[in-house]
Amino acid sequence: MAREFDVAVIGGGPGGYMAAERAAEGGLSAVVIEEKAMGGTCLNEGCVPTKTLLYSAKLYRHASESEAFGVHAEAVSFDHARVMKRKAKVVKTLVAGVEYTMKNLSVPIIRERGVIRGRQDGRFLIGAGDEEILCSKLILAAGSETAIPPLPGIKEGLESGFVVTSREILQSETLPQELVVIGGGVIGLEMACYYASVGSHVTVIEMLPKIAGTTDKEICDLLMKEYKKRGMVFKLGCRVLEITGHSVLFEEAGEQREIACDRVLLSVGRAPATGGLGLENLGIEMNRRAIAVNEYLETSVPGVYAVGDCNGKLMLAHTAYREAEAAVHHILGIDDPVRYETVPAVIYTDPEVASVGETKESAESKGLSVREIKLPLRFSGRYLAETERGEGFLKLVVEEGTRKVLGCHIIGPYASEIIVSAVMMIDLELTAGRMERIVFPHPTVGEVLREAVFRI
Repeated sequence: MAREFDVAVIGGGPGGYMAAERAAEGGLSAVVIEEKAMGGTCLNEGCVPTKTLLYSAKLYRHASESEAFGVHAEAVSFDHARVMKRKAKVVKTLVAGVEYTMKNLSVPIIRERGVIRGRQDGRFLIGAGDEEILCSKLILAAGSETAIPPLPGIKEGLESGFVVTSREILQSETLPQELVVIGGGVIGLEMACYYASVGSHVTVIEMLPKIAGTTDKEICDLLMKEYKKRGMVFKLGCRVLEITGHSVLFEEAGEQREIACDRVLLSVGRAPATGGLGLENLGIEMNRRAIAVNEYLETSVPGVYAVGDCNGKLMLAHTAYREAEAAVHHILGIDDPVRYETVPAVIYTDPEVASVGETKESAESKGLSVREIKLPLRFSGRYLAETERGEGFLKLVVEEGTRKVLGCHIIGPYASEIIVSAVMMIDLELTAGRMERIVFPHPTVGEVLREAVFRI
């Protein structure tokens, strides 16, 4: 006999477990169906593992370059295997925390793959191994998977372990001497940053003329400049042609080049993991591999929602959290659509990069008249005290006439924390006059944001 719930959630990543948590808190009976570990890609193969590694790399670099700060460190070394063990400990702790939250809210976790079988008695029927689940509302949070381009030699490389995705490289306890990263997006840059910081020689091959996708170009240029100083090589506007057993062939300026290496990290993006979910059994509308949703995250089938990476909107864990809340609120009769224009993005390299809202180019492409206000982070006493030869800066994109802040872009330490203040300013549509009266603690790097506001 099928078990019955108000809400069934397929997928236990950030969008999935947040949806179950909010549903339970809202008085609904909920169940999570997850065939792998709770926490999804974020906790197990993405956000958390990479940040753990990157923090160790930052400590190593700071210890190695501490002379300017009056600190003399000798024989500084890096133990990658030990870092990986600590990473596993952090992941285990956080996954256990998610499972405890589900247990505390009386949300059962079914460790099977969830497949939609259709409808029964006016409700949705889900198969989960030998079990069947009936639910009034269904939330799909199936996540995403690494996109695999149809390159010659890629299949063989993946099978041999010469080519790895972010999943495999986060399990490896050995450091490659020569690493080629295919893809200069966020994931590729963060992993390139880690390996370049701890001793690998890293080459990044990117098909586009700039790294980091839609990130402000001036910030991208500075980030690239910083990493070139540390020995990283960038091949922009280059197309990978083939993977051999020991090298990567690519086209640069119309000529074929070859880089020999002992590992290739494939990082050309991610795709919604929607295959095999049984979506066709409900006739759910798709945008290619992504599940089409409206402003409330509801699919073309009333009562079925899709949150997180599987809807293809913004593949960020914090977006999935917010979408999960919006979907559950809609189920509860609360009007709470997501404002995607105020969702921040962060690249956890060293220096960090953080942004929210429009760039000057994106705003002008929409017909908006804007100007930029740019301040070096050296306006902050704390930044000068903690940074040697830093070139970080903060940039505001301001609409002419209204003087409204439409975007904020930062490169430098604490950027991931400072951006939260900018998000609130944009989301609440605060006027320049109102923002000027907000008191920032002194000395903080975030004070540069306040200084920029006074120049609006």
